[in-house]
Amino acid sequence: MNHLQSGGECSGVVFNIMRFALHDGPGIRTTVFLKGCPLHCWWCHNPESQEFAPSPMYFANRCRLCYDCVAACTNGLRFEDGGPVTSPECTRCGNCAEACVAGARQLAGRLVTASEVLAECERDVVFYDESGGGVTVSGGEPLSQPEFTEALLAGCRERHIHTALDTCGFAGREAALRVSRLADLVLYDLKLLDSTAHRKYTGVPSEPILANLAALTEAGRNLIVRIPLIPGVNDNRGSLGALTDFVWQLGLRRIDLLPYHKIGVDKYGRLGRARPLGEVEPLPETELSRIAGDLADRGFAIRIGG
Repeated sequence: MNHLQSGGECSGVVFNIMRFALHDGPGIRTTVFLKGCPLHCWWCHNPESQEFAPSPMYFANRCRLCYDCVAACTNGLRFEDGGPVTSPECTRCGNCAEACVAGARQLAGRLVTASEVLAECERDVVFYDESGGGVTVSGGEPLSQPEFTEALLAGCRERHIHTALDTCGFAGREAALRVSRLADLVLYDLKLLDSTAHRKYTGVPSEPILANLAALTEAGRNLIVRIPLIPGVNDNRGSLGALTDFVWQLGLRRIDLLPYHKIGVDKYGRLGRARPLGEVEPLPETELSRIAGDLADRGFAIRIGG
């Protein structure tokens, strides 16, 4: 999903630009989060990123019950049971968010040009230079907006800014190879090897993801495999063993373990959606250390966090 604005400049849908990020590649970074993802992981901590269209969000704790959003809406926003209810006919126009001075109504996602994003990234070049950081294009799934992602990465390269691509790998082979060639570093997320389990927990099979990782490895991309550790899903020895065996066979030795956290739990309620994973507690530090130690003993370079 990409757009062309007047003058032919590529634009895309972004839901957040996070400055001074420390967990999306080396050094101090600006992480550009793109909208839209082919996966719907049960544990997703950015569920507002999954749709390609802007996503209406409601922060109930900020609502003043002023009804300004209802007055501004032309598509049936109404109050029920003490709060606003979004109509199925919502067109994502954003009128309600613009009218809400308290910030209780927000629209996650906006159309921006590549040059607008690059201008914001350039503000922190001094921090990139001092820390060995740069810009990371993440999501959602950046390969779902390949031309826009390519434009961002190319623009960073022209400005001598280090680039990282954070991808789930579910994309066409040609797009994955073409876009990744502009990234100094590819952060490649792997969840499960077994395709049936992968489809259950993410909505898509694992085969295209594994095949693309093999293709990027063969093409000589600079890769770090990242494994989110989800309690009850892939933290057992069988799942981790199968996944890391595959990584080892490809000749990849660097793995970042991403501990499950609850940062995104409240977002599902703001989106009016149920959270598929349910109530799950993060893994204890002792268990994280054990898993990291076991993989290190096998010869992997392990980092907890990424």
